[in-house]
Amino acid sequence: MSAAADDWRRMAQELDLPAGTPFERKAYHPPNENWEHEHCEFCWAKFIDPTFSEEHRRLVEAHPEHQTEGYATTGEHPHGAGYHWVCTTCWDDFAEEYGWRLATR
Repeated sequence: MSAAADDWRRMAQELDLPAGTPFERKAYHPPNENWEHEHCEFCWAKFIDPTFSEEHRRLVEAHPEHQTEGYATTGEHPHGAGYHWVCTTCWDDFAEEYGWRLATR
């Protein structure tokens, strides 16, 4: 499925995530103890690691809309691995149109 041309989630993401940007599907894990969540580049869904703390586990249980895995940029991206995250719904709606690719290991 692709998104409509006037979809509210479009915010010029192609500037940071141009065609050919490599992604990998993976579980979200915070990069450090001071940065414990991330957001989808399109819909702003929150990514949380339920193993980060008991509070985070409860938060994910109470809010099933929070994401625990998705698509993250790889180390090939200029900002580095895991800098940009895209939820599964937005990946399905935009990946083909934007020309992103899944990195091979």
